[in-house]
Amino acid sequence: MSISTPGGPERRPTVVSTGKKPAAGRPAAADKPAGGKAGSGKGNPRPTGGGKGRKPVTPVKVSQGRSWGPIALFVAVGVLAAGIIGVGAWAVYHGSQPWQKRADAIKGVVDYRKKDPDLVKGGNHQPGPIKYDVLPPVAGPHNQAWQNCMGDVYDAPIANEHAVHSLEHGTVWITYRPDLPADQVAKLKAKVEGKEKLMLSPFEGLDKPISLQAWGFQLKVDNADDSRIDEFIKTLKVNASIEGPTALCDQGVTATGTTPRDNLNNQMPEQPTQ
Repeated sequence: MSISTPGGPERRPTVVSTGKKPAAGRPAAADKPAGGKAGSGKGNPRPTGGGKGRKPVTPVKVSQGRSWGPIALFVAVGVLAAGIIGVGAWAVYHGSQPWQKRADAIKGVVDYRKKDPDLVKGGNHQPGPIKYDVLPPVAGPHNQAWQNCMGDVYDAPIANEHAVHSLEHGTVWITYRPDLPADQVAKLKAKVEGKEKLMLSPFEGLDKPISLQAWGFQLKVDNADDSRIDEFIKTLKVNASIEGPTALCDQGVTATGTTPRDNLNNQMPEQPTQ
């Protein structure tokens, strides 16, 4: 069959091929509107469901790295807790050690029980003045009467012979140079006053501002703020006694002066060794 075209000889209609075959069961695409491209949004607009706009785009979260503040705080708390536990464990361990071992662990303490065992035997009563090689004395022969040691604070030197007897009863005797500043003396007084088995007095000729004595032990320090003072008291008060914790500290000599008093009406008989 031929097709006549007006105004010219017989021709076949011109067919423009797209190079694509229509999908099965689907008609070929209609001619595109003039002046527009498929899918360009021009021409006939694509209908939208229900007249709504585009589906909202979910925002993309941008990673900003780790927050180091809370991590650092957590680590700091952990370190602090570990430190507290460590200190507590050390205190328990340290407190469970024998008192003599704890005394020897105090930096600067001199243990005459090891240096001179004969010096610390005790029970050697002598009248009159006694010469001591260690000053202030820490042990050795002494007067039959002890110095009152119920937290007594003496404002003048006391007799060594009475003081040593108090040490034998478990007293810690704190001495200081007479020129020690008043505020330092006040701090020592606060540690001693009213506390049994403690006494305080000035002492001439000290090579250090403050010297602490217990039976067989001595510690010298430069000022009243030294933490070893409290450690010395805690460790050696009563413990250093060779007559037991019931040895008396009251009914002793309350007078000052460096000459021992041999005939006192208020002398108590020596307490038996426990």
